[in-house]
Amino acid sequence: MKIAVLNGSPKGEVSVTMQYVHFLQLRFPEAEFEFFDVALKIKKLEKDDKAFGEVIAGVAAADAVLWAFPLYFLVVCSQYKRFIELIFEKNAVPAFRGKPAASLSTSINFFDYTAHNYINAVCDDLQMNFFGSYSAEMNDLLKTKERQRLKAFGELFMKAIKDKTPAIRNNRPLVAPEVIFEAGQITPVETEGKKVLIVADDLAENSNLQKMVERLRQTFSPAAELVQLKDIDIKGGCLGCIQCGFDNVCVYEGKDGFIDFFNSKIKTADILFLAGAIHDRYLSSLWKCFFDRSFFNGHTPFLKDKQIGFVISGPFGQIHNLREIFEASMAIQQAGLNGFVSDDIGTSAEIDTALQSMATRAVAQSKLGYIPPPTFYQVAGNKLFRDAIWSRLRPVFQADHRYYKKHGMYNFPQKNYKWRMINSILVGLTKIPKVRKEFIKRMKKEMIKPCANALKRTE
Repeated sequence: MKIAVLNGSPKGEVSVTMQYVHFLQLRFPEAEFEFFDVALKIKKLEKDDKAFGEVIAGVAAADAVLWAFPLYFLVVCSQYKRFIELIFEKNAVPAFRGKPAASLSTSINFFDYTAHNYINAVCDDLQMNFFGSYSAEMNDLLKTKERQRLKAFGELFMKAIKDKTPAIRNNRPLVAPEVIFEAGQITPVETEGKKVLIVADDLAENSNLQKMVERLRQTFSPAAELVQLKDIDIKGGCLGCIQCGFDNVCVYEGKDGFIDFFNSKIKTADILFLAGAIHDRYLSSLWKCFFDRSFFNGHTPFLKDKQIGFVISGPFGQIHNLREIFEASMAIQQAGLNGFVSDDIGTSAEIDTALQSMATRAVAQSKLGYIPPPTFYQVAGNKLFRDAIWSRLRPVFQADHRYYKKHGMYNFPQKNYKWRMINSILVGLTKIPKVRKEFIKRMKKEMIKPCANALKRTE
């Protein structure tokens, strides 16, 4: 049995993810694992058809495919994303069709499921027989119970390969929108000193995306600034070197134009619109590179208090996983999400109205400084990073640690001494039957009592 391992780490073999694959390799010697460092060698695979062909030949000759990757911004890294794009661009789909497949990732379990949903969907689009996914916490390999769990996953995958077990398809084929967008009459929206920036990856002339972006740009008075990522000198994707963790200084610093662009344009904008077209189940790999490279800011809310909107061309409404990725990303960033306008939401007139509405809303919210209250995405994400940065990730992410300390993000519940004391007293008292009965009787009124004083305040 031969398994083609598509390595999605920019670090190649020197990757935590690959150690988990080697674990499976050692536990199942009857299987031959062939490794392809597609993320590390993506530049060569783009330019060298022979090198790309060798990878595809390896996939075609394999009995199954294992997609193995670390998480980068809720999905896979831009280099891996680019490899997936090349599969479709270079007509290599037949090599994957019908193959059993599984995905394996390592992370700290922050939105790991959205990354696996993405790979599952890609496998469905490639008409592969997707078995399932395995999301490991980075240190799971050090734990006996987790090694046993990983071995069990491997046994089940091997059995599925041998038995040719049919898979359940979780994603229907995407249907491209047929509408041709034409801008309608514009009602100017005064920016009143707010800096509005639209960032697109690559605007093809007369495409729906180009016309939607231009309509949005002209809606603002004065017109919004437009920057295309293709015009920025970006040497490559995030390398996963974590050098930036110490002082937020990227290894690319001074070697390309991304950092200057990000600091001078993105960070200074009050209102930001991100525009792109659907490529497989995400935006382009260039957009993914943008998100990955922004990691020089670490796990801090570098888009905090900005108003954000998305303009998307393609079947966005059919990719619920992508919407969740962007919604979660903006919530974690503590930014105001003004909505998604895509060319699959309806008629040209409906798209036009939506663009006008999003522009108006963005300015109104920016003027008031309104950011929606935190939901599960932000609360849970902050706690996960808080605990990780406080403990074992602190030596690496020292810049995050300084930021978290300065901004009160180390809000551990055990530091709330007032409630620790109240809880100790109440827990003790409610062990007395009569007190517990009275406590339950008065509980509803006591819960709303603090609100009474708040309602009297005028601020």
